[in-house]
Amino acid sequence: MTLALGIDPGTATTGYGLVRLTRDGSLEAVAFGIISTPKDTPAPVRLEILYNDLRKLIKKHKPETAAVEKLFFQRNVSTALAVGQARGVVMLALQQAGIDTLEYTPNEVKQAVAGYGSADKRQVQEMVRALLQLDSIPKPDDAADALAIAITHLNTNRY
Repeated sequence: MTLALGIDPGTATTGYGLVRLTRDGSLEAVAFGIISTPKDTPAPVRLEILYNDLRKLIKKHKPETAAVEKLFFQRNVSTALAVGQARGVVMLALQQAGIDTLEYTPNEVKQAVAGYGSADKRQVQEMVRALLQLDSIPKPDDAADALAIAITHLNTNRY
């Protein structure tokens, strides 16, 4: 059984999802949610909150592997820079914990989870719900995205 941590990074909100690949090959949601930081807090403090909360999450669940969404080009440069900073903090925390980490683009995640690289957010969320046999679509969206990243990672690495 393998436990994977999926991360959808952001400075204001970082989604996380822990998914276990069971012995029979099925996928099971272990935990999911968000790490959020106060809006009016300086960027260095927000990054520290993200780092510390992620370290606590890693210590609690002890994932064996992790996956992070790759940064893709955005028109808003300041948003891209902030997400890049959050990604750096996430990658550092995972590296320090000794967790092998891979990265996936949004299109790779959509392809792996929904079977179509241009699937819309709702299609991906519904597939996450179905694959993990959940009663409803995970909320908030960042958590559902993180679960999709973990599913992608587990399914990609089992073959």
